[in-house]
Amino acid sequence: MITVSRKHPEFFAEIDGVDISVPLAPDVAAEIRTAFDENAVLVFRGQSLTHEQHIAFSANFGPLFEVTNYHRPETARDLPPKITDISNIDHSGAIQAADHYQRDFNLGNRLWHTDNTFKHVPARCSLLYAQEASSSGGETEFADMRAAYDVLPASRKRKIADLIVEHSIVYSRQKAGYKDYTEDARTALTPAQQVLVRHHPAGRPALYLASHASHIVGWPEAKGRALLDELIEHATQPRFVYAHAWQAGDLVIWDNRCTMHRSRPYADTTERRVMQRTTVSDEMNSVERRAAEAG
Repeated sequence: MITVSRKHPEFFAEIDGVDISVPLAPDVAAEIRTAFDENAVLVFRGQSLTHEQHIAFSANFGPLFEVTNYHRPETARDLPPKITDISNIDHSGAIQAADHYQRDFNLGNRLWHTDNTFKHVPARCSLLYAQEASSSGGETEFADMRAAYDVLPASRKRKIADLIVEHSIVYSRQKAGYKDYTEDARTALTPAQQVLVRHHPAGRPALYLASHASHIVGWPEAKGRALLDELIEHATQPRFVYAHAWQAGDLVIWDNRCTMHRSRPYADTTERRVMQRTTVSDEMNSVERRAAEAG
């Protein structure tokens, strides 16, 4: 039987009593999924995982995306196609220089975001595993978008209930200063539309926001961005946020349907940090889901 210890009053729990490197018994897998639905973010500490074991554990939550190389101009590290590299080392194993293209791209992860909202079918959850952690800094902050929605005034909830937002990773990376997408990548990375308020299958509505959110469909661009900025500021108040300090052997899974996250700075040009992420696909586009549920 697993032990679930919540680290924040609203969400984020540490799971003990399970080795996720081996196949899970059906009852244990069910316990973990229940804890995931309740807490939105889970951490498993002291795990020792190969890439294949990381992938196998992730598959308990649904089908995995394969990584698409949209921006890397040189040989990437040799990783399985379902693993995204979030490390600060290059394909030779050396720490990336300050002007390395991958470091420039990853600076966008310091903006509050939700994974893969820029894809037509977005992400259900992400699972990030730390092989090597930095000695200080580099925390990942998570925001509970259910709790943030709960406290909105009823008038604001009515105003945003039916809004649709366009998301683009080209837009968010440009905000972070990255402009090196090829024309082929810009063509492939067409924007996607998502709802602004998601109704989670476990029963609670949540704000569905991200740095990828460029504008509200049907609104003047400036007015829409002002509302999105206001909601992100609201949702990232300290009372809704938990910061996870990484240790080697940590695996963290978060629910992209009801959380946002961002990475914090660390000495990334002098200290190694080796981390990989898998990303589980949702079932369908959020706008199409809402239409289907409405009948």
